[in-house]
Amino acid sequence: MGMKAGFFWLGFLLACILASTSADETLNLWPMPVSVNHGLQTHCLRKNFALKTEGSKYADGSGILKDGFSRLLDVIDVSRAADKLTNFNNFPMLLGLHVIISSSSDELQYGVDESYKLSVPGNGNPNYAQLEAQTVYGALHGLQTFSQLCHLNLETRIIEVRPTPCTIEDQPRFSYRGLLIDTSRHYLPLRTIKSVIDAMAYSKLNVLHWHIVDSQSFPLEIPSFPKLWNGAYSASERYTMVDAAEIVRYAQRRGINVLAEFDVPGHAMSWGKGYPSLWPSPNCSEPLDVSNEFTFQVINGILSDFKRVFKFRFVHLGGDEVKTDCWVTTPRVGRWLSKKGMNKSDAYKYFVLQVQKIALSHGYEVINWEETFNNFGKQLSPKTVVQNWLDNSVPEKVVAAGLRCIISNQDKWYLDHMDQSWRDFYTNEPLSNITDPTQKKLVIGGEVCMWGEYVDGSDIQQTIWPRAAAAAERLWTSYDKLAKDPEQVIGRLAHFRCLLNQRGIAAAPLLGYGRAVPTEPGSCYKQ
Repeated sequence: MGMKAGFFWLGFLLACILASTSADETLNLWPMPVSVNHGLQTHCLRKNFALKTEGSKYADGSGILKDGFSRLLDVIDVSRAADKLTNFNNFPMLLGLHVIISSSSDELQYGVDESYKLSVPGNGNPNYAQLEAQTVYGALHGLQTFSQLCHLNLETRIIEVRPTPCTIEDQPRFSYRGLLIDTSRHYLPLRTIKSVIDAMAYSKLNVLHWHIVDSQSFPLEIPSFPKLWNGAYSASERYTMVDAAEIVRYAQRRGINVLAEFDVPGHAMSWGKGYPSLWPSPNCSEPLDVSNEFTFQVINGILSDFKRVFKFRFVHLGGDEVKTDCWVTTPRVGRWLSKKGMNKSDAYKYFVLQVQKIALSHGYEVINWEETFNNFGKQLSPKTVVQNWLDNSVPEKVVAAGLRCIISNQDKWYLDHMDQSWRDFYTNEPLSNITDPTQKKLVIGGEVCMWGEYVDGSDIQQTIWPRAAAAAERLWTSYDKLAKDPEQVIGRLAHFRCLLNQRGIAAAPLLGYGRAVPTEPGSCYKQ
């Protein structure tokens, strides 16, 4: 074989190797899509890259798609690109993105179709990339993925799209992919909550679990019982119902549902600041007074007001860590228990089931923490979703009983545990030890929890990210595409962490554990 022929075949072999390289190794996408096929070319974006919607059934009367496209242009730094592409090196040019949505509805609810197909053409003519989705919310996910294909080349001032041609087909593994924030332990400003929502959208999480009130404070306005927010830390650390509606609207326009929680009968001392009769006694303020009908009237009023704002199918009623001693040590409540023939365990069950009935009467389905299932599981409403956090064996028991389950085990998915690294979050498998296909379907997803004792507006983002993003890939990406060894994804996750930083999200370095800091000078991608 001659030298020229040898070089030819060597070049051909290298081309074949590159062409067959897996998407995991060549694409910095997070979370990894279900299916990716791509070449090795580069396209460039025209400065006035446009949105095209011909053929779409979705009219976008509310502007959700238009706003999503505007956010796309913002995060890919179109404003920094050259006005005229004089140095595009003969890259094929993309004139815009053609979005075709099959459904005319923009109702956001649990189980909405979030699938999409994204295609970037391979020919050299000016052309459009194409995004197809059943719903506008699938299209929003497609926009997020497209944004990660775009790279601003600061030498040429060209926004490059690579690698192309590219076809991505994608859909989530789980329909519930949540993040809990806690505004009782520390008040979070509205801008902070919106920033968290932005980062959730970048990561393809779709449920903001808003743990609004707890023992320490009651910051939310309840029009039916206006003294409840007397339990806020201060007059300025409060949310009006208009504020709450704005958070719901802001999240909905990014494809994120808001799950509202008030935790009863425990974790509710702050309620009595405005209505002391909700306490069993002035000296014994928790749990809420089970013997007082007024307690259930207040809960009914809260749920009535919630229904006007929080449109998600579910409401979270807590039910965890209930210490019932107040009920038996308060003589008045003790006499009520005796009259009803109840002990304190019976009263705990009575309270939880009564509140469930009230929520169901308002059209909600119910989420409760796992203690309710552990104590009286078979008597919970069939419309109950059990949120696991304590015992890793509970999920298989929940689904075996025919109830739905959300995984939030504290040894892996609690963000306030600073000793847990992103690797713990990535490797936590929601379907561990559940093998029956029917029972697997009852695990509707998972949730990472940012409890608020040690976070506020100053440090919440770097405590959440990038660890929550590691869990987001576990919840979005099909099981067969997930890395068996988390070290295989460290480059992609580091790239995504830097992308979050560039977008204004204060995600911490991967090195170290929760809320880590850079260890020395160096590139973002090496931290």
